[in-house]
Amino acid sequence: MAEIKRILVANRGEIALRAIRTIKEMGKEAVAVYSTADKEAAYLKFADAAICIGGAPSSQSYLNIPAIISAAEISGCDAVFPGYGFLSENQHFVEICTHHGLKFIGPTPEVMVMMSDKSKAKEVMVAAGVPVIPGSEGAIKSIADAKVRAQEVGYPIILKAAAGGGGRGMRVVEDESYIENAFLAAESEAITAFGDGTIYMEKFISNPRHIEVQVIADAHGNVLHVGERDCSMQRRHQKLIEESPAVVLTPEVRARLHDSAVRAAQYIKYEGAGTFEYLLDSNLNFYFMEMNTRLQVEHTVSEEVSGLDLIELMIRVAEGEALPPQESIHLVGHSIECRITAEDPVKFLPCPGKITRWVAPGGRGVRLDTHAHAGYVVPPTYDSMIGKLIVYGKDRNDAIRRMHRALSEFEIVGIKTTIPFHIRMMENPDFINNTFDTKYLERQKAL
Repeated sequence: MAEIKRILVANRGEIALRAIRTIKEMGKEAVAVYSTADKEAAYLKFADAAICIGGAPSSQSYLNIPAIISAAEISGCDAVFPGYGFLSENQHFVEICTHHGLKFIGPTPEVMVMMSDKSKAKEVMVAAGVPVIPGSEGAIKSIADAKVRAQEVGYPIILKAAAGGGGRGMRVVEDESYIENAFLAAESEAITAFGDGTIYMEKFISNPRHIEVQVIADAHGNVLHVGERDCSMQRRHQKLIEESPAVVLTPEVRARLHDSAVRAAQYIKYEGAGTFEYLLDSNLNFYFMEMNTRLQVEHTVSEEVSGLDLIELMIRVAEGEALPPQESIHLVGHSIECRITAEDPVKFLPCPGKITRWVAPGGRGVRLDTHAHAGYVVPPTYDSMIGKLIVYGKDRNDAIRRMHRALSEFEIVGIKTTIPFHIRMMENPDFINNTFDTKYLERQKAL
Protein backbone atom coordinates (compact mmCIF):
# COMPACT_ATOMS: atom_id res chain seq x y z
CA MET A 1 0.00 0.00 0.00
CA ALA A 2 1.21 3.51 -0.78
CA GLU A 3 2.53 5.87 1.84
CA ILE A 4 -0.11 8.10 3.43
CA LYS A 5 0.90 11.75 3.10
CA ARG A 6 -2.06 13.93 4.16
CA ILE A 7 -4.60 12.91 6.80
CA LEU A 8 -7.94 14.50 7.61
CA VAL A 9 -8.70 14.34 11.35
CA ALA A 10 -12.46 13.79 11.53
CA ASN A 11 -12.89 14.82 15.16
CA ARG A 12 -12.51 17.68 17.62
CA GLY A 13 -11.03 18.57 20.99
CA GLU A 14 -8.23 16.76 22.73
CA ILE A 15 -8.20 13.71 20.43
CA ALA A 16 -7.95 15.96 17.35
CA LEU A 17 -4.93 17.73 18.84
CA ARG A 18 -3.46 14.39 19.95
CA ALA A 19 -3.74 13.04 16.38
CA ILE A 20 -2.38 16.20 14.76
CA ARG A 21 0.73 16.01 16.94
CA THR A 22 1.51 12.42 15.96
CA ILE A 23 0.79 13.05 12.28
CA LYS A 24 3.19 16.02 12.25
CA GLU A 25 5.87 14.05 14.12
CA MET A 26 5.64 11.33 11.44
CA GLY A 27 6.46 13.93 8.79
CA LYS A 28 2.95 13.88 7.34
CA GLU A 29 0.39 16.65 6.90
CA ALA A 30 -2.75 17.05 9.00
CA VAL A 31 -6.04 18.67 8.01
CA ALA A 32 -8.39 19.69 10.82
CA VAL A 33 -12.14 20.16 10.50
CA TYR A 34 -14.26 22.26 12.83
CA SER A 35 -17.79 23.40 13.52
CA THR A 36 -18.80 27.02 13.99
CA ALA A 37 -18.76 26.34 17.76
CA ASP A 38 -15.06 25.38 17.54
CA LYS A 39 -13.90 28.09 15.13
CA GLU A 40 -11.67 29.68 17.81
CA ALA A 41 -10.10 26.37 18.94
CA ALA A 42 -6.38 26.95 19.49
CA TYR A 43 -5.30 23.59 18.09
CA LEU A 44 -6.59 24.43 14.60
CA LYS A 45 -3.48 26.51 13.92
CA PHE A 46 -1.26 23.45 14.43
CA ALA A 47 -2.82 21.70 11.42
CA ASP A 48 -1.62 22.30 7.86
CA ALA A 49 -5.18 23.31 6.95
CA ALA A 50 -8.44 23.82 8.84
CA ILE A 51 -11.86 23.63 7.20
CA CYS A 52 -15.26 24.56 8.62
CA ILE A 53 -17.73 21.74 8.01
CA GLY A 54 -20.96 23.16 9.47
CA GLY A 55 -22.92 24.45 12.42
CA ALA A 56 -22.52 23.72 16.11
CA PRO A 57 -24.84 20.66 16.32
CA SER A 58 -22.93 17.44 15.61
CA SER A 59 -25.50 16.50 12.97
CA GLN A 60 -24.46 19.56 10.97
CA SER A 61 -20.71 19.10 11.38
CA TYR A 62 -18.87 16.17 12.98
CA LEU A 63 -21.58 13.71 11.89
CA ASN A 64 -22.03 15.36 8.49
CA ILE A 65 -20.48 12.77 6.16
CA PRO A 66 -20.83 14.76 2.89
CA ALA A 67 -19.16 17.79 4.48
CA ILE A 68 -16.27 15.72 5.86
CA ILE A 69 -15.71 13.91 2.55
CA SER A 70 -15.80 17.24 0.70
CA ALA A 71 -13.25 18.70 3.14
CA ALA A 72 -10.95 15.72 2.54
CA GLU A 73 -11.24 16.01 -1.23
CA ILE A 74 -10.73 19.77 -1.53
CA SER A 75 -7.73 19.65 0.80
CA GLY A 76 -6.08 16.76 -1.05
CA CYS A 77 -6.16 14.20 1.75
CA ASP A 78 -5.51 10.54 1.08
CA ALA A 79 -6.63 9.20 4.47
CA VAL A 80 -9.05 9.86 7.34
CA PHE A 81 -8.36 9.40 11.05
CA PRO A 82 -11.65 9.12 12.99
CA GLY A 83 -10.59 9.28 16.67
CA TYR A 84 -13.40 8.14 18.97
CA GLY A 85 -17.08 9.03 19.13
CA PHE A 86 -18.83 10.71 16.19
CA LEU A 87 -18.21 8.60 13.02
CA SER A 88 -15.44 6.38 14.39
CA GLU A 89 -17.60 3.22 14.36
CA ASN A 90 -19.92 4.10 11.47
CA GLN A 91 -19.53 1.44 8.79
CA HIS A 92 -21.31 3.60 6.19
CA PHE A 93 -18.70 6.31 6.69
CA VAL A 94 -15.92 3.77 6.12
CA GLU A 95 -17.58 2.56 2.92
CA ILE A 96 -17.99 6.12 1.64
CA CYS A 97 -14.35 6.94 2.43
CA THR A 98 -13.25 3.89 0.44
CA HIS A 99 -15.54 4.84 -2.45
CA HIS A 100 -13.85 8.25 -2.61
CA GLY A 101 -10.35 6.80 -2.53
CA LEU A 102 -9.69 7.75 1.10
CA LYS A 103 -7.98 5.24 3.38
CA PHE A 104 -9.93 4.89 6.62
CA ILE A 105 -7.44 4.48 9.46
CA GLY A 106 -9.25 1.67 11.25
CA PRO A 107 -10.97 -1.67 10.63
CA THR A 108 -13.05 -2.77 7.68
CA PRO A 109 -16.81 -2.06 7.62
CA GLU A 110 -17.49 -5.80 7.66
CA VAL A 111 -15.77 -6.19 11.03
CA MET A 112 -17.51 -3.08 12.36
CA VAL A 113 -20.89 -4.58 11.46
CA MET A 114 -19.91 -7.90 13.05
CA MET A 115 -18.98 -6.28 16.37
CA SER A 116 -21.54 -3.43 16.52
CA ASP A 117 -24.50 -5.67 17.41
CA LYS A 118 -23.59 -6.97 20.85
CA SER A 119 -25.74 -10.08 20.64
CA LYS A 120 -24.17 -11.04 17.29
CA ALA A 121 -20.70 -10.19 18.59
CA LYS A 122 -21.27 -12.61 21.45
CA GLU A 123 -22.08 -15.41 19.00
CA VAL A 124 -18.86 -14.68 17.10
CA MET A 125 -16.84 -14.79 20.33
CA VAL A 126 -18.34 -18.15 21.26
CA ALA A 127 -17.19 -19.46 17.89
CA ALA A 128 -13.73 -17.99 18.57
CA GLY A 129 -13.52 -19.86 21.88
CA VAL A 130 -13.71 -16.72 24.02
CA PRO A 131 -15.57 -16.94 27.38
CA VAL A 132 -18.89 -15.07 27.29
CA ILE A 133 -21.49 -14.24 29.92
CA PRO A 134 -24.30 -16.82 29.92
CA GLY A 135 -27.42 -15.38 28.30
CA SER A 136 -29.86 -15.47 25.43
CA GLU A 137 -28.75 -16.72 22.06
CA GLY A 138 -29.65 -13.67 19.99
CA ALA A 139 -32.40 -11.13 20.52
CA ILE A 140 -35.37 -11.42 22.90
CA LYS A 141 -38.53 -11.45 20.79
CA SER A 142 -41.21 -10.77 23.43
CA ILE A 143 -41.96 -10.53 27.14
CA ALA A 144 -42.99 -14.19 27.13
CA ASP A 145 -39.69 -15.08 25.48
CA ALA A 146 -37.84 -12.99 28.09
CA LYS A 147 -39.49 -14.95 30.92
CA VAL A 148 -38.52 -18.29 29.41
CA ARG A 149 -34.92 -17.21 28.74
CA ALA A 150 -34.57 -15.74 32.25
CA GLN A 151 -35.57 -19.06 33.79
CA GLU A 152 -32.92 -20.78 31.70
CA VAL A 153 -30.18 -18.24 32.54
CA GLY A 154 -31.17 -17.82 36.20
CA TYR A 155 -31.90 -14.59 38.08
CA PRO A 156 -30.61 -11.94 38.48
CA ILE A 157 -30.41 -11.09 34.78
CA ILE A 158 -29.71 -7.90 32.84
CA LEU A 159 -31.57 -6.76 29.72
CA LYS A 160 -29.40 -4.86 27.25
CA ALA A 161 -29.95 -2.92 24.04
CA ALA A 162 -28.19 -4.74 21.20
CA ALA A 163 -27.17 -1.41 19.67
CA GLY A 164 -26.43 0.10 23.07
CA GLY A 165 -23.72 2.08 24.76
CA GLY A 166 -23.25 4.45 27.69
CA GLY A 167 -25.56 2.43 29.93
CA ARG A 168 -28.72 3.24 27.98
CA GLY A 169 -31.27 0.54 27.27
CA MET A 170 -30.12 -1.55 30.25
CA ARG A 171 -32.21 -2.94 33.14
CA VAL A 172 -31.26 -5.34 35.94
CA VAL A 173 -34.06 -7.75 36.93
CA GLU A 174 -33.95 -9.58 40.28
CA ASP A 175 -36.99 -11.81 39.78
CA GLU A 176 -39.82 -12.50 37.33
CA SER A 177 -42.26 -10.00 38.89
CA TYR A 178 -40.16 -7.12 37.47
CA ILE A 179 -39.30 -8.49 34.04
CA GLU A 180 -42.29 -7.14 32.08
CA ASN A 181 -41.79 -3.51 33.15
CA ALA A 182 -38.02 -3.79 32.75
CA PHE A 183 -38.31 -5.19 29.22
CA LEU A 184 -40.69 -2.44 28.09
CA ALA A 185 -38.54 0.28 29.68
CA ALA A 186 -35.30 -1.04 28.14
CA GLU A 187 -36.93 -1.40 24.72
CA SER A 188 -38.39 2.12 24.82
CA GLU A 189 -35.10 3.66 25.93
CA ALA A 190 -33.20 1.76 23.22
CA ILE A 191 -35.56 3.00 20.50
CA THR A 192 -35.19 6.59 21.73
CA ALA A 193 -31.39 6.45 22.09
CA PHE A 194 -30.39 4.27 19.12
CA GLY A 195 -33.43 3.93 16.87
CA ASP A 196 -33.26 0.17 17.50
CA GLY A 197 -35.31 -1.58 20.17
CA THR A 198 -33.59 -4.97 19.89
CA ILE A 199 -32.95 -6.39 23.38
CA TYR A 200 -30.84 -9.32 24.51
CA MET A 201 -30.29 -10.91 27.93
CA GLU A 202 -27.29 -11.82 30.06
CA LYS A 203 -26.69 -13.30 33.49
CA PHE A 204 -26.09 -10.35 35.83
CA ILE A 205 -22.69 -10.54 37.51
CA SER A 206 -22.75 -8.84 40.91
CA ASN A 207 -19.94 -6.44 41.83
CA PRO A 208 -17.77 -7.03 38.72
CA ARG A 209 -14.55 -5.39 37.65
CA HIS A 210 -14.37 -3.90 34.14
CA ILE A 211 -11.17 -5.08 32.48
CA GLU A 212 -10.24 -4.47 28.85
CA VAL A 213 -7.40 -5.52 26.56
CA GLN A 214 -5.84 -3.20 24.00
CA VAL A 215 -4.97 -4.90 20.71
CA ILE A 216 -3.58 -3.74 17.41
CA ALA A 217 -3.56 -5.84 14.26
CA ASP A 218 -2.11 -5.48 10.77
CA ALA A 219 -3.16 -6.63 7.31
CA HIS A 220 -0.71 -9.54 7.46
CA GLY A 221 -2.52 -11.46 10.20
CA ASN A 222 -0.34 -10.23 13.07
CA VAL A 223 -2.11 -9.26 16.30
CA LEU A 224 -0.40 -7.69 19.30
CA HIS A 225 -1.81 -6.97 22.73
CA VAL A 226 -0.66 -3.88 24.62
CA GLY A 227 -1.63 -5.14 28.06
CA GLU A 228 -4.88 -4.61 29.91
CA ARG A 229 -6.64 -1.72 31.63
CA ASP A 230 -8.83 -1.63 34.74
CA CYS A 231 -11.76 0.74 34.09
CA SER A 232 -13.88 -0.24 37.10
CA MET A 233 -14.24 3.25 38.63
CA GLN A 234 -17.44 4.30 36.87
CA ARG A 235 -20.57 6.34 37.33
CA ARG A 236 -23.68 5.21 35.45
CA HIS A 237 -21.52 3.03 33.19
CA GLN A 238 -19.30 6.01 32.30
CA LYS A 239 -15.60 5.53 33.01
CA LEU A 240 -14.00 8.12 35.29
CA ILE A 241 -10.59 6.66 36.16
CA GLU A 242 -8.62 4.10 34.16
CA GLU A 243 -5.32 2.38 34.88
CA SER A 244 -2.87 -0.14 33.49
CA PRO A 245 -2.05 -2.81 34.46
CA ALA A 246 -5.06 -4.30 36.30
CA VAL A 247 -3.35 -5.31 39.54
CA VAL A 248 -6.32 -7.44 40.59
CA LEU A 249 -5.26 -10.11 38.07
CA THR A 250 -2.92 -13.00 38.78
CA PRO A 251 -0.17 -13.65 36.21
CA GLU A 252 -1.98 -16.78 35.04
CA VAL A 253 -5.33 -15.03 34.56
CA ARG A 254 -3.61 -12.09 32.87
CA ALA A 255 -1.93 -14.40 30.36
CA ARG A 256 -5.23 -16.13 29.53
CA LEU A 257 -6.98 -12.76 29.18
CA HIS A 258 -4.37 -11.45 26.72
CA ASP A 259 -4.47 -14.71 24.76
CA SER A 260 -8.27 -14.51 24.58
CA ALA A 261 -8.19 -11.02 23.04
CA VAL A 262 -5.45 -11.88 20.53
CA ARG A 263 -7.27 -15.05 19.49
CA ALA A 264 -10.54 -13.15 19.05
CA ALA A 265 -8.89 -10.46 16.90
CA GLN A 266 -7.27 -13.11 14.73
CA TYR A 267 -10.57 -14.97 14.34
CA ILE A 268 -12.44 -11.91 13.01
CA LYS A 269 -9.43 -10.84 10.88
CA TYR A 270 -9.23 -7.49 12.63
CA GLU A 271 -7.07 -4.62 11.38
CA GLY A 272 -6.13 -1.49 13.35
CA ALA A 273 -6.46 -0.63 17.04
CA GLY A 274 -9.32 -2.12 19.03
CA THR A 275 -10.35 -3.02 22.54
CA PHE A 276 -11.93 -6.17 23.94
CA GLU A 277 -13.92 -5.42 27.09
CA TYR A 278 -14.56 -8.03 29.77
CA LEU A 279 -16.35 -8.35 33.09
CA LEU A 280 -14.31 -10.01 35.85
CA ASP A 281 -16.16 -11.73 38.69
CA SER A 282 -14.99 -12.17 42.28
CA ASN A 283 -13.37 -15.51 41.39
CA LEU A 284 -11.31 -13.89 38.60
CA ASN A 285 -13.36 -15.51 35.86
CA PHE A 286 -13.54 -13.16 32.87
CA TYR A 287 -16.32 -12.88 30.30
CA PHE A 288 -16.38 -11.03 26.98
CA MET A 289 -18.73 -8.06 27.09
CA GLU A 290 -18.14 -6.11 23.86
CA MET A 291 -15.52 -4.92 21.41
CA ASN A 292 -14.82 -1.30 20.53
CA THR A 293 -13.59 -1.15 16.94
CA ARG A 294 -11.70 2.10 17.45
CA LEU A 295 -9.21 3.85 19.68
CA GLN A 296 -10.40 4.30 23.28
CA VAL A 297 -10.28 7.48 25.36
CA GLU A 298 -8.08 5.62 27.86
CA HIS A 299 -5.51 4.41 25.29
CA THR A 300 -3.06 6.78 26.98
CA VAL A 301 -2.36 4.51 29.97
CA SER A 302 -1.46 1.66 27.61
CA GLU A 303 0.93 4.01 25.81
CA GLU A 304 2.58 5.01 29.08
CA VAL A 305 3.33 1.45 30.23
CA SER A 306 4.41 0.29 26.76
CA GLY A 307 6.22 3.34 25.40
CA LEU A 308 4.23 3.03 22.16
CA ASP A 309 2.32 5.68 20.21
CA LEU A 310 -0.87 3.83 19.26
CA ILE A 311 -1.97 6.42 16.70
CA GLU A 312 1.39 6.12 14.96
CA LEU A 313 0.94 2.33 14.87
CA MET A 314 -2.58 2.74 13.47
CA ILE A 315 -1.24 4.90 10.64
CA ARG A 316 1.62 2.51 9.89
CA VAL A 317 -0.80 -0.42 9.79
CA ALA A 318 -3.03 1.56 7.41
CA GLU A 319 0.01 2.02 5.16
CA GLY A 320 0.45 -1.73 5.01
CA GLU A 321 3.38 -2.11 7.40
CA ALA A 322 3.77 -5.30 9.43
CA LEU A 323 3.73 -5.02 13.22
CA PRO A 324 6.78 -5.94 15.31
CA PRO A 325 6.71 -9.23 17.27
CA GLN A 326 4.91 -9.40 20.63
CA GLU A 327 8.25 -10.03 22.34
CA SER A 328 9.39 -6.51 21.40
CA ILE A 329 6.68 -4.92 23.58
CA HIS A 330 7.68 -4.50 27.22
CA LEU A 331 5.02 -3.43 29.72
CA VAL A 332 6.65 -1.66 32.67
CA GLY A 333 5.37 0.37 35.62
CA HIS A 334 1.86 1.66 36.28
CA SER A 335 -0.22 4.43 34.69
CA ILE A 336 -3.46 6.11 35.82
CA GLU A 337 -5.74 8.44 33.86
CA CYS A 338 -8.34 10.79 35.36
CA ARG A 339 -10.94 12.20 32.98
CA ILE A 340 -11.28 15.93 33.69
CA THR A 341 -14.76 17.08 32.73
CA ALA A 342 -16.61 20.39 32.88
CA GLU A 343 -19.07 19.06 35.44
CA ASP A 344 -20.03 19.65 39.03
CA PRO A 345 -17.71 17.37 41.09
CA VAL A 346 -20.57 16.13 43.31
CA LYS A 347 -23.68 15.96 41.11
CA PHE A 348 -21.81 15.60 37.79
CA LEU A 349 -24.08 18.11 36.06
CA PRO A 350 -22.54 19.77 32.96
CA CYS A 351 -20.94 23.16 33.54
CA PRO A 352 -20.11 24.81 30.20
CA GLY A 353 -18.68 28.33 30.14
CA LYS A 354 -15.47 30.34 29.92
CA ILE A 355 -12.28 29.23 31.63
CA THR A 356 -10.81 32.38 33.17
CA ARG A 357 -7.70 30.82 34.75
CA TRP A 358 -5.81 27.66 33.82
CA VAL A 359 -2.70 26.38 35.62
CA ALA A 360 -1.66 22.98 34.31
CA PRO A 361 0.34 20.46 36.35
CA GLY A 362 3.69 19.19 35.19
CA GLY A 363 6.83 17.43 36.34
CA ARG A 364 8.21 13.96 35.91
CA GLY A 365 5.74 11.30 34.85
CA VAL A 366 2.85 13.72 34.23
CA ARG A 367 1.02 13.99 30.90
CA LEU A 368 -1.96 16.22 30.11
CA ASP A 369 -3.95 15.62 26.92
CA THR A 370 -6.21 18.63 26.46
CA HIS A 371 -7.33 21.28 24.00
CA ALA A 372 -8.48 23.70 26.73
CA HIS A 373 -6.66 26.77 28.08
CA ALA A 374 -7.30 30.08 29.80
CA GLY A 375 -9.91 31.97 27.79
CA TYR A 376 -11.35 28.82 26.23
CA VAL A 377 -15.13 28.64 26.21
CA VAL A 378 -16.43 25.12 26.88
CA PRO A 379 -19.43 24.77 24.54
CA PRO A 380 -22.68 23.16 25.76
CA THR A 381 -22.97 21.28 22.47
CA TYR A 382 -20.51 18.42 22.94
CA ASP A 383 -19.16 15.94 25.49
CA SER A 384 -18.10 17.64 28.71
CA MET A 385 -14.57 16.17 28.80
CA ILE A 386 -11.98 18.94 28.59
CA GLY A 387 -8.88 16.89 29.24
CA LYS A 388 -7.22 13.74 30.47
CA LEU A 389 -4.59 13.84 33.21
CA ILE A 390 -2.27 10.85 32.96
CA VAL A 391 0.57 9.88 35.28
CA TYR A 392 3.21 7.17 35.21
CA GLY A 393 4.88 5.58 38.23
CA LYS A 394 7.09 2.63 39.03
CA ASP A 395 4.09 0.91 40.69
CA ARG A 396 0.44 1.65 41.54
CA ASN A 397 1.15 3.38 44.85
CA ASP A 398 3.75 5.59 43.19
CA ALA A 399 1.26 6.48 40.44
CA ILE A 400 -1.49 7.32 42.96
CA ARG A 401 0.81 9.65 44.88
CA ARG A 402 1.92 11.33 41.65
CA MET A 403 -1.68 11.73 40.49
CA HIS A 404 -2.65 13.31 43.82
CA ARG A 405 0.23 15.76 43.53
CA ALA A 406 -0.62 16.62 39.90
CA LEU A 407 -4.32 17.10 40.63
CA SER A 408 -3.43 19.40 43.54
CA GLU A 409 -1.42 21.57 41.12
CA PHE A 410 -4.20 21.68 38.52
CA GLU A 411 -6.16 24.95 38.73
CA ILE A 412 -9.19 25.72 36.55
CA VAL A 413 -11.28 28.80 37.35
CA GLY A 414 -14.48 30.00 35.69
CA ILE A 415 -16.27 26.66 35.47
CA LYS A 416 -16.75 23.71 37.78
CA THR A 417 -14.69 20.59 37.02
CA THR A 418 -14.28 17.08 38.42
CA ILE A 419 -10.77 17.78 39.77
CA PRO A 420 -12.02 17.83 43.43
CA PHE A 421 -13.70 14.44 42.89
CA HIS A 422 -10.47 12.92 41.60
CA ILE A 423 -8.47 14.36 44.52
CA ARG A 424 -10.93 12.70 46.92
CA MET A 425 -10.55 9.41 45.06
CA MET A 426 -6.74 9.51 45.30
CA GLU A 427 -7.22 9.86 49.09
CA ASN A 428 -9.94 7.19 49.27
CA PRO A 429 -8.79 4.04 51.17
CA ASP A 430 -10.94 1.79 48.98
CA PHE A 431 -9.32 3.16 45.81
CA ILE A 432 -5.83 3.05 47.31
CA ASN A 433 -6.36 -0.55 48.50
CA ASN A 434 -7.97 -1.53 45.16
CA THR A 435 -11.17 -2.78 46.85
CA PHE A 436 -13.79 -1.37 44.50
CA ASP A 437 -15.88 -2.49 41.53
CA THR A 438 -18.10 -0.93 38.86
CA LYS A 439 -20.93 -0.34 41.37
CA TYR A 440 -18.75 1.29 44.02
CA LEU A 441 -19.87 4.88 43.48
CA GLU A 442 -23.54 3.88 43.36
CA ARG A 443 -23.18 2.23 46.79
CA GLN A 444 -21.35 5.24 48.18
CA LYS A 445 -24.13 7.54 46.97
CA ALA A 446 -26.72 5.31 48.63
CA LEU A 447 -24.79 5.44 51.91
